[in-house]
Amino acid sequence: MRDTKSDPAIAPGARRPGMSWIPGGAFRMGSERHYPEEAPARDAWVDGFWIDTAPVTNRQFARFVRETGWITFAEIPPDPADYPGATPETLVAGSLVFTPPAGPVALDNPGAWWRYEPGAVWRHPLGPNSGLAGLWEHPVVHVAWIDAEAYAAWAGADLPTEAEWEFAARGGLADTEFAWGDELSPKGKPMANTWQGQFPHQSLKPNGRFRTSKVGSFPANGYGLSDMIGNVWEWTADSWSTADTRRTVSACCAAPAETFDPDAPTIARKVLKGGSHLCAPSYCRRYRPAARHAQSLDSSTSHVGFRCVVRP
Repeated sequence: MRDTKSDPAIAPGARRPGMSWIPGGAFRMGSERHYPEEAPARDAWVDGFWIDTAPVTNRQFARFVRETGWITFAEIPPDPADYPGATPETLVAGSLVFTPPAGPVALDNPGAWWRYEPGAVWRHPLGPNSGLAGLWEHPVVHVAWIDAEAYAAWAGADLPTEAEWEFAARGGLADTEFAWGDELSPKGKPMANTWQGQFPHQSLKPNGRFRTSKVGSFPANGYGLSDMIGNVWEWTADSWSTADTRRTVSACCAAPAETFDPDAPTIARKVLKGGSHLCAPSYCRRYRPAARHAQSLDSSTSHVGFRCVVRP
């Protein structure tokens, strides 16, 4: 019998339901071939850890809310003191919902496909008149970082660091573009829930679908993890940084936060990983393990979720 302490490929302790053991090790983190905030590519190391095999679902999050009474960030009206100058009618509880325009629009204006929807929360993803019928096994959305952190604590877990998340997403492959290799759609087969068609107005998916998908609908990576790429962006534990370089990074397909200085000291942001169902070759090519995005702590959207880790 091999010793788990000397062999990092062996998971310590009993198997954790719903999680996969990631043995850890050295890897090349980041990329210098795409967006500037991914650079520099550098050597990194992570210790072994357990990670959810899929993003936290609406069903799982509902249990957390039922047992704790947790009220999500999107359900709480904004505090006027935090938004000086805002009019009372704008200080209502809600969240950002992707709303495709009727036709082509300029891609430098995310406000053309995002709307702030009063009453949009995790249990009403499109607004007060929507619900979770048929979505119980989809990733939970409209969760801010504080909500993801609270769920993880309740589950006896943590949010992954950016390095842990990226190592797990690579699935044991070294320096490939995607979590499955170097082709986006090998032999024409979609490998993740990303945008198909002309973004943001035309979806070529069956029945015109363009939102989240049931977790596990696409092939798992080499570590048995589903939806590490696409479906929803995922919160990590790490604060946003671009090391010693101050860059202006486009808001891509996350929140319509205009163009921003991601390292401005007055902006509290965390790193998102993995891309989402809104990432498209023509607009946001962040459906790769190395890709990253900054997301404000005081925001939630219809395409951001999370998964948890447990460290031995």
